[in-house]
Amino acid sequence: MAEYILTCDQGTTSTKSFLIDPDGNIFRSGSALIEQIYPEPGYVEHKPSEILFSVLKSMADVMKNNPGSIGNIRGIGITNQRETTIAFEKRNGRAICNAIVWQCRRTADICRREAYLRVEDDIKAKTGLRLDPYFSATKMRWILENVPGAEKASVSGELLLGTVDSFLVYNLTGRRSYKTDYSNCSRTMLFDITALDYDEGLLRLFEIPRKALAEPCPSCSDYGEVSLDRDELLSFGLSGEEADILMSLNGVHINAVAGDQAAALFGQNCFNEGDTKTTYGTGCFTLMNIGDKPVFSGSGLLTSAAWSFGGKTVYALEGSVFQGGSVISWLKDELGLIEKPSDCDRICMALPDNGGVYLVPAFTGLGAPYWDPDARGVITGLTRGSSREHIVRAGVESIAYQVTELVDLMMNDTGIVSTHMKVDGGVCASEFLMQLQADLLGVHITRAVSDEMTAMGVGLLAGLTDGTFADLGQIRKLYKTSVTYDPKRPAKESRKLLEGYRSAVKATGKVQ
Repeated sequence: MAEYILTCDQGTTSTKSFLIDPDGNIFRSGSALIEQIYPEPGYVEHKPSEILFSVLKSMADVMKNNPGSIGNIRGIGITNQRETTIAFEKRNGRAICNAIVWQCRRTADICRREAYLRVEDDIKAKTGLRLDPYFSATKMRWILENVPGAEKASVSGELLLGTVDSFLVYNLTGRRSYKTDYSNCSRTMLFDITALDYDEGLLRLFEIPRKALAEPCPSCSDYGEVSLDRDELLSFGLSGEEADILMSLNGVHINAVAGDQAAALFGQNCFNEGDTKTTYGTGCFTLMNIGDKPVFSGSGLLTSAAWSFGGKTVYALEGSVFQGGSVISWLKDELGLIEKPSDCDRICMALPDNGGVYLVPAFTGLGAPYWDPDARGVITGLTRGSSREHIVRAGVESIAYQVTELVDLMMNDTGIVSTHMKVDGGVCASEFLMQLQADLLGVHITRAVSDEMTAMGVGLLAGLTDGTFADLGQIRKLYKTSVTYDPKRPAKESRKLLEGYRSAVKATGKVQ
């Protein structure tokens, strides 16, 4: 009987679980959706109990659909939305408030405090990050200041402050293991990415007790063994069958944890310095492998630990687009301009050009290279001849423009001229978007057979830990290509389009 690696990809809008066999074949569950909560403008929250339920539900689902896997799980890998922060009780693993999602901008005022602004350069030199609401430290500070009793409980050790991975590890192991990996630690703004440990000065600066934080570990590590209680599973609303399936995981070890983008970089086989990938999901994340020493950006990009195994840590330079696939959701759900995401290609390809219409989707501020949390979205270039179709096309095009700016900055920072980029994520299904991206960058784009490279990546890391895969050489042989896109548009025309977008960014009134 074949043994499988069980992987869970806990994302911003949904959770999916997968089985990976020794030949690298991947079998997926359905998606367990996560409610997006917007209590105030710029605020984004999730219910932690729903996050945990979605993980359990999707794990049971994928094993139920593949019954030969029940009792034959060799190890587990977990990948997750990274900066999202959860405060939960040590005694029972229950959250004391909603999770503050990575997109949330509620801590912009905290970032403006003089005590933090004075040491902004030191923060960047240690963490590779900018002082921004994106990261976990100010989210933790907000919880401690605004949730009654939280500050005192964190000091006494009764309250834990974690990213999603550590919250899941804690609950899946029956509250016996409280660990996180370097790639997730790298996004807290509390972690020295060179020393690979929390920085005592930053802990004092943000007044975060170290005892409230999870233990940092390499990606390939023993994160503890699963220890679930059947009655507790039933109390979540799982069926008796689902609970029984999950109970078969007791004793199985969690062998790898990695933040979603680091996992995708690994899954895309970006093992060499200079290798680049972009994941097109709710947001878009472009990462470049920069080797075993951190390189700090002069252009507003971020540096983080990517993965660690065999005593070696690989670092990545990263640019983040806050609004990627969420722009498509906005066109569908809020504006009602499309019925389904696949409508975008038909609409975009029916137009000869964009009609001079540009969208800057700064719904929760602008990330790299602008880093303006107060910027808000604009549409420019509207005329009497502009139509619904032009706005849809502007929305799709905005995703490619944002990614192009990130890759240009990476090449400037590293001196590496990229000629090839690997892509994954659900938004890659847009042929129009992928061709435009190839044109704007002037590079060859490769899309893998599976868009689930985040789950694949952490599964491969788990397989390295438990010996399913011997080395990177074996893993390289598992990679399968689906389709490639070559540049077709003249470079001059592509740059003109990009300049139009940059002019639109200035119209936000926040960026010069």
